[in-house]
Amino acid sequence: QAHLAESGGGSVQPGESLKLSCVVSGFPFKKYGFSWYRQAPGKEREQVARINIYGTIMDYADPVKGRFTISRDNAKDTVYLEMNNLKPEDTAMYYCYVYYNGEDRWGEGTQVTVSS
Repeated sequence: QAHLAESGGGSVQPGESLKLSCVVSGFPFKKYGFSWYRQAPGKEREQVARINIYGTIMDYADPVKGRFTISRDNAKDTVYLEMNNLKPEDTAMYYCYVYYNGEDRWGEGTQVTVSS
């Protein structure tokens, strides 16, 4: 069964960095592209980054361009989101996502809080 497990969130000050990880199991990781989404309290869930199956094409939402980097390690079945120069508006629950076997699949999320 497809399973996505995020980790790496935490509480940081503005300007600091975090690297999120999403470990995938239960399906062929190498055949799928993945996305990171986030959801802040009272707001809709939004896509922040996505990566293709080869790790050669990445897209980013405008608010995170130049600060966030998505990557993948096909040997470890893991997707990463490196976040630099974090801002208070980046505070949210971050989720790993894949469309697999006709369904949306989500992890349980990892909380990122940016505050001085």
